[in-house]
Amino acid sequence: MSNPLPNQLSQWQNLQNLAQQDWSLTALFAQDVNRAHNFSVSAQGIYFDYSKQCLDKRVKSELLALAKACQLQQKIKALYRGDKVNSSEKRAALHTALRLPATSQLVVDGEDVVSAVQASLAKAADLVARIRQGIWRGYSGKAITDVVNIGVGGSDLGPVMASTALDEWADSDINVHFVSNMDGTQLGSLLERLNPETTLFIVSSKSFGTVDTLSNAQTARAWLLTTGASLPSLLRRHFIGVSANPERALAWGIDEAHLLQLWDWVGGRFSMWSSIGLAVAIRIGMARFYDMLAGAHAMDEHFVNTDFETNLPVLLGLIGVWNSTFLGINAHTVLPYDGRLKYLPSYLTQLEMESNGKSVTHTGEPVTYSTCPILWGEIGSNAQHAFYQLLHQGTQKVSCDFIACVHYYDTSDAGEFKHQHALSLANCLAQSRVLAFGNDAVVASPDQPVSRLDKFKRYRGNQPSTTLLLDELTPTSFGALIALYEHKVFVMASIWDINPFDQWGVEMGKQVANEVFAHIHCQQPNHQQDDGSDAKFDGSTQALLDHINQQLDT
Repeated sequence: MSNPLPNQLSQWQNLQNLAQQDWSLTALFAQDVNRAHNFSVSAQGIYFDYSKQCLDKRVKSELLALAKACQLQQKIKALYRGDKVNSSEKRAALHTALRLPATSQLVVDGEDVVSAVQASLAKAADLVARIRQGIWRGYSGKAITDVVNIGVGGSDLGPVMASTALDEWADSDINVHFVSNMDGTQLGSLLERLNPETTLFIVSSKSFGTVDTLSNAQTARAWLLTTGASLPSLLRRHFIGVSANPERALAWGIDEAHLLQLWDWVGGRFSMWSSIGLAVAIRIGMARFYDMLAGAHAMDEHFVNTDFETNLPVLLGLIGVWNSTFLGINAHTVLPYDGRLKYLPSYLTQLEMESNGKSVTHTGEPVTYSTCPILWGEIGSNAQHAFYQLLHQGTQKVSCDFIACVHYYDTSDAGEFKHQHALSLANCLAQSRVLAFGNDAVVASPDQPVSRLDKFKRYRGNQPSTTLLLDELTPTSFGALIALYEHKVFVMASIWDINPFDQWGVEMGKQVANEVFAHIHCQQPNHQQDDGSDAKFDGSTQALLDHINQQLDT
């Protein structure tokens, strides 16, 4: 007999009933003077305050009971064991193995996964050292000064985020750039500023068949060929490949000595811990890259070994389920009050929505409940002047994650920057306070009570939020933060009984794009003018194609 759908469980029904009550954050804090203490926990240098969420001890208890009924603990163990938790592709999801210590052992399908990972990292470390020490030379004998990572999705968003967040740890003069857009504008403007003699390209593609990545790689190869150097020399001296499909990478022209291993059991959005993070390692050094892995592994250990009541990823995930599925809050925003984390919202957009944007269970049953909310975000100070208006006075309920670092600019010569950091922290705390309590966040003067304010000056409050405070941003704490969100995704998927490790929703778009591409005239040197009589597409797409082709033909 198959397991019941999660919404058939008694714990689910209990939560549905609890969600019907009139939740007031102001009332919750008034009822429990120790609420901030009772609904906060610390681990791995992260202080996690969820007291401004619309829940109480009863809700927390039922959420934990639901996690138990959904066999979350067993699912976590299956994930770490290397079971085929990616049910639609019949694969393991072993991103946690990418950061296991070298002394660990994990055998999956007869393969020592840790040995394979460590061999790939060792090869990456050798390439990193050669590049950073000026040993790696371009076709003319000059040392590499610029590295361009060509990827898309997980092969771009993770490395971009990490290299930006940890750039203060960079101890190399080598410039690292990232290219992902397939239209060529991003790469074209970059190539105008680069010297082909000293530029190295990393082609990062799990399949080595992604059109976005390969189109940019081919343009880079053509750019290098304009130098007059031989193609074999250019391929050997100016390209590194990272792929789970070595046959395709080698056929494209990547030198085997410069090809780094990826595996089918690593989803792109979970892959920056592997050689996909090569550009990050070039920028900050391999030692600090290993520190990032160690921080993620420490969060892995916390996730698998800590009681659920104080388990950061479990609590973060259960809160997400409570908001999206039970309270009907279908929008979530991530608000880092730290410029170094400016790409974190973009990364989490992919991590969460590509993972949990699903509408069928593991067995293909359609779900009848809300799963992943729409997620977006921005640096807090920018967001305050952009979409906070909607958060404070709009008609939408939105849950928020505020993220900040306590320590920054601690040196004696930091001067005014310490003042700016304190101002940023104050804004972070103030915004979550106003979102929670509305006009009650400000002590009203006796001669102007809230009831007398113009209606357009009233803040409704009761917008739920979580605040995560890092002691400081280091490679280690950064690794822990990202692993925390990875595990949050798994917790939510486990409760919803969906597969967070596939992404079939992106595949059909690629297929249709190839069909449309074949009908754009600039790809057909000897094309005949279409008269529309053999149109293959819907009326809108065909009309748009006709307009494009008419413009191209003139």
